[in-house]
Amino acid sequence: MGAGFERDRNNTGMKILIDMNLSPKLAEMLAQKGIESSHWYYIGASDAKDAEIMDYACREGYTVLTCDLDFTAMLSVTQGRKPSIVQIRNQGVPMEKLAELIVSAILQYVEELESGAILTLDSKQARMRLLPLFKI
Repeated sequence: MGAGFERDRNNTGMKILIDMNLSPKLAEMLAQKGIESSHWYYIGASDAKDAEIMDYACREGYTVLTCDLDFTAMLSVTQGRKPSIVQIRNQGVPMEKLAELIVSAILQYVEELESGAILTLDSKQARMRLLPLFKI
């Protein structure tokens, strides 16, 4: 397996960078559903700081797929506009179902993610917030 998998059917132009807390197999599953994706395992150090992953994603035009809440916290503190984050909140979902949920949500919110957003997914719903996040 290579560093990433090319998109095909859906042709969203969206590139997903999968964080270390999710399986590398997810990259292949997303590619089969038409979403270009790479797993951090193939790109950088397994012990890379979240800031390094964020910088890379921003520089290379990726949306980060993660279970980690730290990415959202970093965007909140910096009031950043990129990279967009897709945050998985239910890790008990089987990987095939998870891939379907991710693809469905990305296709629904592709414009918002391209502009800068945080998309939070669980097995029941998707919630989207535009970036930057402002403190109230």
